[in-house]
Amino acid sequence: MVEIFSKRDGPRREDVEARRLIEQNRGVITKLADHLSGGRYSESRKPKTAPQAEGLIIHIGGTAPVHAPEPKIRVTANGRVIAVDVGTGRQLQHFGDIRDHKGVRLFALAIKANGFIAPLDDEMAEALSDMNGVPVGPSYGTTDLAADIGLRLGIPPET
Repeated sequence: MVEIFSKRDGPRREDVEARRLIEQNRGVITKLADHLSGGRYSESRKPKTAPQAEGLIIHIGGTAPVHAPEPKIRVTANGRVIAVDVGTGRQLQHFGDIRDHKGVRLFALAIKANGFIAPLDDEMAEALSDMNGVPVGPSYGTTDLAADIGLRLGIPPET
């Protein structure tokens, strides 16, 4: 003999009872989940606010917005001396690095003699040639170095 089981419409009786049990004990389940997760369960269930575009430059597709680059001299945390565009934050020029030589921090101009792969052009290297090997320390800091480079090239230092 063959019995044919056909699928009924609607949820199974066991599923209905399980959902009812969960709904009746929702408060206890939430408290336990918060206790075990340190409150992250309820925090994750809250609706998230979308990021606001206030003060941001949002560009969608196409070409980048055209503006004249506004360079500023910046000394980065890892000792790179660069010119960046204020509007985009992109690096425009790398002038050199502040290197440690026998306990003294020296500015190494970006020229072939200092081992740079992409050296400065001749005109810029000539304008900054006397700054190669300048010690950088408490009396002559990175802000002074950026200001001097900016004065020689007509680029203001970053404030």
